Amino acid sequence: MTRKGHIATNTLAVCDRNMQFVYFLALWEGSACDSRVLRHSVSQINGLKVPQGCYYLCDNAYANSNGFLTPYRGVRYHLMGWGPDTDAPQNPKELFNMRHTKARNVIEQAFVVLKMRWGILRSASFYPIQTQIRLIMTCFYYIILFARKWQ
Repeated sequence: MTRKGHIATNTLAVCDRNMQFVYFLALWEGSACDSRVLRHSVSQINGLKVPQGCYYLCDNAYANSNGFLTPYRGVRYHLMGWGPDTDAPQNPKELFNMRHTKARNVIEQAFVVLKMRWGILRSASFYPIQTQIRLIMTCFYYIILFARKWQ
């Protein structure tokens, strides 16, 4: 359940720079901690694997760990890049957070595209959790199959 009383599913997804999903997992209720879902995913035999020398960008719900990179805590990151009176990064940490956020926006955009394609994902669901998981997994599978078909 969410804090608003809706049944929700915690979904872990990874996409590449081209907004193509390369990994997804919808297995946990929405109340599950994000780091717990990630820990479960990387511990599975066919789970999430990070290529050697690479990192996946995460938000602050996760911890920096081998293969996963989060922004600096307590450091500004939504710096505006428009107009003459905008705040420029004041130090390397702010610059890192700004670039991290810009790069991580790709996953946000990928979810927008997914929700545009599958209207059932746009609003709260009143289906039981197992039905929600099946619906989400089906939507992801079709998106991946569609992307492979057109490559």
